[in-house]
Amino acid sequence: MRPALLIDGADVWPLAQQFATSFAPARPTFDTIFANLVARSDTLVAVAEDRSAGITGYVLASVHLTLFANGPVAWVEELMVSPASRRSGVGTSLMDAAEEWARAQGAAYIALATRRAGDFYEAIGYTESAAFYRKVLNHL
Repeated sequence: MRPALLIDGADVWPLAQQFATSFAPARPTFDTIFANLVARSDTLVAVAEDRSAGITGYVLASVHLTLFANGPVAWVEELMVSPASRRSGVGTSLMDAAEEWARAQGAAYIALATRRAGDFYEAIGYTESAAFYRKVLNHL
C-alpha cells in the first residue's frame, strides 16, 4: 500500500470504471479529478501494488470537520479491488491504510456507505450505523 502518484491514474482508471454503477466515468474528467485528489492534503488516494500484477486496488477517503464529533471525521468514498485480487487481503490492507491515515488526521471515526460489501466491512470490524440517502443533483 502506498499513496497514489499522478502517474497511477492510468492504472486506477479501469478500477474506477468497474466501481461505478450509477454513473459513467469520463476519462478526461477522471484525469483532472484524480490529479486534484492526489494533491489534496484532506484526501487520501492510496493504491495496492503487486510486483507482477501492477495496481490491484485503490481507496479514496477524505476528512472533514464536524460539529457533533468535536472535530474531524473520515469518510471512505471508494474502495475497489480488481476481481483477480479479491479475497487476498488487498481490500483489508487498503482499509487499514485509510484507518491509519484517518487517525493521523485526528478523525474521531471513519465511515462509508455500501450496498454490495457489507459482509466484508463487518468482517474487518465495521458496524452498520445509519441508512444512506442520496439525491442526484447533476447526472452527466
